[in-house]
Amino acid sequence: MGSEFWVGLAQIMVINMVLSGDNAVVIALACRNLAPAQRKWGIIWGTVGAVIFRIVLTFMAAWLLQFAYLQIVGGALLILIAIKLLADEGEEEIEAQGDLVSAIKTIIFADVIMSLDNVLGIAAVAKDNYLLLVVGLVISIPIVVFGATLVLKLMDRFPAIVYIGAGILGYVAGEMFVGDKAVAEFMHHHEFLHTVIPWAGLAFVIIVGRILQKRHSGQGHESTEGSEAEQQ
Repeated sequence: MGSEFWVGLAQIMVINMVLSGDNAVVIALACRNLAPAQRKWGIIWGTVGAVIFRIVLTFMAAWLLQFAYLQIVGGALLILIAIKLLADEGEEEIEAQGDLVSAIKTIIFADVIMSLDNVLGIAAVAKDNYLLLVVGLVISIPIVVFGATLVLKLMDRFPAIVYIGAGILGYVAGEMFVGDKAVAEFMHHHEFLHTVIPWAGLAFVIIVGRILQKRHSGQGHESTEGSEAEQQ
């Protein structure tokens, strides 16, 4: 292993550290309603699964990113995930949301979507050195795990951070919309949309998520009252 390998490894690690913030937010949001004993495993297995899929995606990067509308579809799916994660806030007793497997699936699916627009950079650094690619991404696992654990602790202490996390996902989705090759020429002539659309995605997720959250809370309250009335 020459100096070129170590330089490339360092570059891949830096790329992953820069990108790990979004991943940490997804993992924390997906695991926040798990039982304390399950959180650790949700974070670990969700991260491992996401990294494995990212490796596969990076191998396919050049082929995937040639398709128009791929990032637009991915951005729309990420919006839906962000809204669901925010709308489910506070519903700790819902089985699906408190299930370890469901949390891991959410983490992997969201990470695959969010990775569509950055795997090309990693592939460019690794070139045809698959060992470099795999080692670089595997080393990033503890970085993401630490970041997710930290975000999760902050969410427990400051519940409002959940909104910030969901908003970040909405912002990333907006960036995916404007980065799709299908709208490249249009965006070139409307540069201001590069700023407007990501912020609109952030606002949309928080507003819609909050509305659904209130609706779910209201339904849950009515259900509880109905159960109490039946018992009496």
